[in-house]
Amino acid sequence: MPSCLVQSLPYQPDPAAYFQHIAQAPGAVLLDAGRPDAQRGRYDLLSAWPLASLAPAPAESANDFLQRLRNALSTLGQACAPSDQALPFVGGLIGYLGYDFGRRLEKLPSLAEDDLNLDDARFGLYAWALITDHERRCSQLMFHPAMAATERQRIQALFMQPGAPVTPTDFRLLAPFSADLSEWQYRQAFERIQAYIRAGDCYQVNFAQRFRAPYQGSTWAAYQALRAACPTPFSGFQALPGGGAIISLSPERFMRISEGRVETRPIKGTRARRADAGEDAAQARDLLASSKDRAENLMIVDLLRNDLGRSCRIGSVRVPELFALESYPNVHHLVSAVTGELAEGRDALDLIAGSFPGGSITGAPKIRAMQIIDELEPTRRALYCGSLLYLDVRGEMDSSIAIRSLLAQDGQISCWGGGGIVADSEWQAEYQESITKVKVLLDTLEQLGR
Repeated sequence: MPSCLVQSLPYQPDPAAYFQHIAQAPGAVLLDAGRPDAQRGRYDLLSAWPLASLAPAPAESANDFLQRLRNALSTLGQACAPSDQALPFVGGLIGYLGYDFGRRLEKLPSLAEDDLNLDDARFGLYAWALITDHERRCSQLMFHPAMAATERQRIQALFMQPGAPVTPTDFRLLAPFSADLSEWQYRQAFERIQAYIRAGDCYQVNFAQRFRAPYQGSTWAAYQALRAACPTPFSGFQALPGGGAIISLSPERFMRISEGRVETRPIKGTRARRADAGEDAAQARDLLASSKDRAENLMIVDLLRNDLGRSCRIGSVRVPELFALESYPNVHHLVSAVTGELAEGRDALDLIAGSFPGGSITGAPKIRAMQIIDELEPTRRALYCGSLLYLDVRGEMDSSIAIRSLLAQDGQISCWGGGGIVADSEWQAEYQESITKVKVLLDTLEQLGR
């Protein structure tokens, strides 16, 4: 099998130093581990100028689109990493699946308004990437062997030049964020969910509200400011056609596949951080001891065990970590891990087809929860609760759940906050949690350019 070509560059702990060279390029994309402040991620991965761009046609089924993604990987051709290199990506697909791609996988009502008109998915086929490995403290250009020598030389020369830095003052809101739902409307939806739970329709529903504001300026500058305020291990920036962008500060992995081994890490359970160290520690202890939050988390773990079971070898699905504490600048989270091994004849796209969207941001049972979400959330989620991911020609994949994420397009920036509602939830606490989760993002952007 042909090996990809690798060129070493000076190590950069912050990917902005390199991404600023391509921030304005077509198909610019960054998957960011949030280093040095976020500690759980290992790699940054960035690229631009894809060989092809793929988005589903209006009436195209999920299976047909996923097959087109397989075909695109096949046209690029097989490759491997050099024998002395550990590379997460050797050429392939990078992009997003919106939450509403799930409508192509499951039969759902169409009650929520589609007012953002975002493609249900968009991927680029990339023959090169700049990869930073924070464990080995190295940055490298990776070129798939099929890449033309002239294009490889152009990109090598580009990253040898000094980049033009962008400052956060290049972005500003034209008005503060406003919520689409009033507090009263949120409570009405909450009570409808509680009625469904009491009737036995479902056990848990993830309900969200949207915040919006008009903006002008550089979305890349907005991303840099948000990254500084809230570093997370599954962050990402993806330029969209027409000048918009996806901006994600996600703490949550969706699915990872490495050498056929699968891992998902659902988040369920949240407490706000406190400035006082003693109060903050008490918040963490309260979360770890909460029977309600542990029950919520366990519901989603069981759901994901079933989802992985559709594509994993029988008997291989395990729960090696249950109710672990993870802390971020604004919140503490309760996190578990579910693992498995891909069954023979199954691939990463089969795993996505059997598990998307993630159970932690839908509810249980999943399809009924999604139906209730469509009934009670007035607008479609677009990017929110979808996934940013890469999938290379070897079948290696990593993906996030697109929470703590924003969509900027057509002069408007949207952000969503939500949480899981169960039988013993209280509406005031859930309403406040939906704000707490994204308050650092909203506040950061409102303060820019003042």
